[in-house]
Amino acid sequence: MRWLAILFVVLILALQYPMWFGKGGWLQVHETDRQLGGQREANTRLKLRNEALDADVRDLKTGSEAIEERARSELGMIKPDEVFFQVQPLGVPPKAPTPAAPAAAPRAKP
Repeated sequence: MRWLAILFVVLILALQYPMWFGKGGWLQVHETDRQLGGQREANTRLKLRNEALDADVRDLKTGSEAIEERARSELGMIKPDEVFFQVQPLGVPPKAPTPAAPAAAPRAKP
């Protein structure tokens, strides 16, 4: 009788093993759920970025204000007869202007 009980316990454990550790088992399902949650978060971030880029494209296509704003912020352009002031934070020394590289003399062809 004792051997029969041990045989049943071993048989039950053998049947339970694939459910817990095999392909498609509980541990793999848990890992897949964790990966799915991470992918959903990444998709949400990318969707927000895409919506912001779409809004920028629509602004650039329809209005001149967005183009002017980009030219001012990214290219440093200013309008004629406009004065540009740059304010330095306290405690930060101003950057020294970089000297212009001397123009290279043209080489004579041999």
